[in-house]
Amino acid sequence: MILQLNQTEFIDTLKPIDLSIELIAKGQSLKAWGQGDPIIEPVRDDNFVGSVAEGGVVNFKNIFFNPHAHLTHTECCGHITKEFHSVNDSLTRYFFNAQLVTIEPKNINNDSIITLEQIHDLHLDENTEAIVIRTLPNNEYKKSCTYTGTNPPYIDRKVAQFLIDKGVEHLLVDLPSVDKEQDDGILAFHHAFWNVPANPNKTRTITEFIYVPSNVEDGLYILNLQMSAFSNDASPSRPILYTREKRKP
Repeated sequence: MILQLNQTEFIDTLKPIDLSIELIAKGQSLKAWGQGDPIIEPVRDDNFVGSVAEGGVVNFKNIFFNPHAHLTHTECCGHITKEFHSVNDSLTRYFFNAQLVTIEPKNINNDSIITLEQIHDLHLDENTEAIVIRTLPNNEYKKSCTYTGTNPPYIDRKVAQFLIDKGVEHLLVDLPSVDKEQDDGILAFHHAFWNVPANPNKTRTITEFIYVPSNVEDGLYILNLQMSAFSNDASPSRPILYTREKRKP
């Protein structure tokens, strides 16, 4: 289906670019923050088993996972506030002007950091509402990596205010966090981006653990940010990019 954006641009909804990483159990799953594998197992009681392969009439399974540790997820300011805020209340629309950028974090004092200078040099489009960051090196290992104890790349807190000033409401990264893995609980970028504790912003979101295929070019897209309807600070999500295409004269 073709959706017209303006007089010259359109998107083809039959050509989605899925940025999500699926939840997989039994050793192939993405993991972070000291968590083990997610668990997906049939419900069992004296008279029932939720597995057709084991003789049940239906597959009926429980799933135990942590959205922050096991799969692509979108989070809101409730991730770091005393008061409860649900990410399910953060969005009133689900399509956004997005810009995909590729960055190789800088090595600074044995940390890999995305710096303000790097973001500033990208010349973000003035209409960008969501920025999607793909880090280098980029490979499919990101889909099943165990990040705990590896000190993954993170983003300098100064970038947060720069993005806010540019009107960016939604940040998507292929990292386990926008902050340093071990930072004594400071969570500097999270606090700056959501203006916590001074005046928590309830509409900005951060999506972590995305994967952007290497054959997808940097540039301007339309983002469809899909989330499960969880009443929680974070929810499993499925961000979809659509290429902005131009009509031929």
